[in-house]
Amino acid sequence: MMKNNDMLSQEEIDLLLKGSEDESSLSSDENITDLEKDTLGEIGNISMGSAATTLSTLLNRKVTITTPKIEITTTSELSAEYTIPFVAVDVKYKEGLEGSNVLVIKEDDVKIITDMMMGNDINVERELTELDLSAISEVMNQMMGSAATSLSEMFSKRIDIEPPRSYNITMAEGEEKLEALQTDKPIIKVSFRMIVDDLIDSNIMQLIPIDFGQQLVENLIGDYADTDTVEEPELIDMDDFNVHSSEVKETISVESSPKMEQERIAEEQVVVKKPKFEVFGESQPKSKQKESIDLVGDIPVELTVELGRAVKKISEILEYGPGTVVELDKLVGEPLNIYANGKFIARGEVVVIDDNFGVRITDIDNNERNKF
Repeated sequence: MMKNNDMLSQEEIDLLLKGSEDESSLSSDENITDLEKDTLGEIGNISMGSAATTLSTLLNRKVTITTPKIEITTTSELSAEYTIPFVAVDVKYKEGLEGSNVLVIKEDDVKIITDMMMGNDINVERELTELDLSAISEVMNQMMGSAATSLSEMFSKRIDIEPPRSYNITMAEGEEKLEALQTDKPIIKVSFRMIVDDLIDSNIMQLIPIDFGQQLVENLIGDYADTDTVEEPELIDMDDFNVHSSEVKETISVESSPKMEQERIAEEQVVVKKPKFEVFGESQPKSKQKESIDLVGDIPVELTVELGRAVKKISEILEYGPGTVVELDKLVGEPLNIYANGKFIARGEVVVIDDNFGVRITDIDNNERNKF
């Protein structure tokens, strides 16, 4: 029996308060299980591996993305941890999945990627521009598009994204602009280490709302909680069993009769025959029907004469202005290619008809003509 003067000491009160604080700090981790963490890690490993291959093709450099690290956090914790501006790429899903996530990339990494795409000398000391944001949006469009393709294969259904949008913001500003961060629930932080040759070696983050993360898990492994539920066996009333036991025995003896079993199997047998096809030999006369060309004579065909071609880098094209001369791959006097609805059919030479240019056909491509 507790005495009236048995009151908690200040030390005991402090211990109780400390215990409640520890429980609140663990409450976020209780929103996601170890199985969900492992599944999200595997999804991120496969999808970002595919995205790394796409980035390697775009930059023509070796790109390595390491195994992801999964953590549970909140928007307030992220705002306190990341105070400097960064580039946030908002990726929204429009088919197959409902939700969005945010990719967080350092400003210097974005500048390096843009300079490599433009063929410029790498300069991380310059200011981040709209061109950088446009370039990283296009890069992420192709990377996350490739990741969506990997998800489609994993989930066995079509998954597609909207064109990503990039922002140069702080984490606090992101809480106002980015849908994925506008939540009071925990946020799943997936961290990757991205290495691009000897130019980039840093971390990128993928921030996923916990509801969207659990949606990814359910799409891959289903509602695993239901599979762990085992139904209890239904109890049998023994009195009821004794009353109907003779009927049960009689039913079993009838069903197990060999003669009836053979008749049942005979009824279920399916007759399988080989198909018979009519044989057509090479000696059989071919049917030739001559139709008038008038049937297709009124179909319009667009003729195109190609003066020449040139391959230039984006950085060179951006320097173009009025008066810029572009050198083509055709020599003076060399025959020009003529196309019908985009199909090469002939070659010719330039002529002048009154005040208009024309082309005189000098050679017909008989190889293509004989196909018709």
